[in-house]
Amino acid sequence: MARNTYGLDLGSYEIKVYDKKQDAIWTEKSVIAMKEKQEIFAIGDEAYKMYEKTPDSIEVLFPMKAGVISGFHDMQFLLQNLLKANRQLAHGSAYVIAVPTDVTEVQKKAFFDLVIHSTARAKEVNIVERSIADAIGLDIDTRNTNGVFIVNFGGETTELSVLAAGGMILNRLLPIGGRSYDQAIITLIRNSHDFLIGSHTAEALRRRFEIFKADSDAAFMVAGRDLITGVPTQKTISINLVRAAIKEPLLECLRAIRSLLDRTPPEIRKSIRQNGIFLTGGIANTEGLDAYIEKNIGIPTRAAENPEICSVTGLKKIIMSKELSQLAYSMLDERYRWMR
Repeated sequence: MARNTYGLDLGSYEIKVYDKKQDAIWTEKSVIAMKEKQEIFAIGDEAYKMYEKTPDSIEVLFPMKAGVISGFHDMQFLLQNLLKANRQLAHGSAYVIAVPTDVTEVQKKAFFDLVIHSTARAKEVNIVERSIADAIGLDIDTRNTNGVFIVNFGGETTELSVLAAGGMILNRLLPIGGRSYDQAIITLIRNSHDFLIGSHTAEALRRRFEIFKADSDAAFMVAGRDLITGVPTQKTISINLVRAAIKEPLLECLRAIRSLLDRTPPEIRKSIRQNGIFLTGGIANTEGLDAYIEKNIGIPTRAAENPEICSVTGLKKIIMSKELSQLAYSMLDERYRWMR
């Protein structure tokens, strides 16, 4: 018997972990700060605070890119140390990992290898598609639903999924996420005001403004650098500028949702119109986003209660249920023998 079981949702910007022994969910930034390209200086939330604020000798790295592992050893080091820090990592534990669906089998296996070949000496590692974990976190009966559409708005990607009769019908992973919106805000402010702000400031603007609510004259004073004088200063940024910046990435998501719906079989599409579209992921916390999508797509849309941890909540339910645990599988199965 495994000494403990962990559920892992490894996002581009944040790691979410369910610890069965503690019956707790915790999150940590998926970031490493490296000194002189050799020494680990900081990890997790501590490293993220240093992002865009470090001297040349310290580099802040994100081991996950576009939803998949880009720095395998960095990610392995980060995960091992986060599980150890004040959390009494138990060797010989079991793991269930949420993985994106619309990636190659080799990329999926990288998630599996990340843990199975680590110093954690895992007893068992299984994976489950993130959209399935999202559906379970939403309390959707995946085996009996006739059709449901889930949109996971993540840090670097947006995953669109159509599920029916216990399985995945269609899935698409878009290279658009929180970072895309923040970069769009940075770019428009730079081009319109000759004023440079950082990612933290752009994220704060996106979160503080009620972007999808009625037009207003809301504005915030933010710190940045005047690109003409080169002097650090403050400027007032209006809500309309932020709205204009995120419009194109949002429209691309809407086009992708319509495209996937058009490819969905008619009977399943009919059920989706009845059951609705569900939003998960951290960006789904944006107030009014569900109403915006519903208005543009014409299908009832609602965000999960705690969208940022919906997937790991699903992993928790999968771990705790003998029936649901069958949704997870090992890449040691015979069908993956060619990859060993």
